[in-house]
Amino acid sequence: MKLKDLTSEELETMGYDEIAYLILEDNGKKMKLLDLFKKVCDVMNLDESTVEDRITDFFELLSINKRFVLLPKGYWDLATRHNQDIIIEDDEEVVSEELEEEENEEIETEEEEDIFYDNDLDQDDEDEDDLKDLIIIDEDENIQE
Repeated sequence: MKLKDLTSEELETMGYDEIAYLILEDNGKKMKLLDLFKKVCDVMNLDESTVEDRITDFFELLSINKRFVLLPKGYWDLATRHNQDIIIEDDEEVVSEELEEEENEEIETEEEEDIFYDNDLDQDDEDEDDLKDLIIIDEDENIQE
């Protein structure tokens, strides 16, 4: 759909982002935010005060709409015209390695805790009684016999 083919009734029902999309599509090149919003306001027959009052809302609208992309130096364009290289694999590998290390540390900690954990506290008291019958023999006494 071309912008020039729309009637004023159709334009009134459209949002800023839809009109901005059509402007960028018809224009065929990137535009600065203020220039783009001024064109949107011109198409919608809005006065200059609207530009000043709603420019931040327009920026937010473009920012959350995945059809638009913010380029260096404040230019906006259609995302379909730009190749977005998203590298996720490296991040996932790093996160995966960190998780493995944390899991290994947790397992080692649990194993260490199990080694020193005494489940039979009641039996320890009974074991001490077993030592009362123990006889200590001196080496000198053993030699004399």
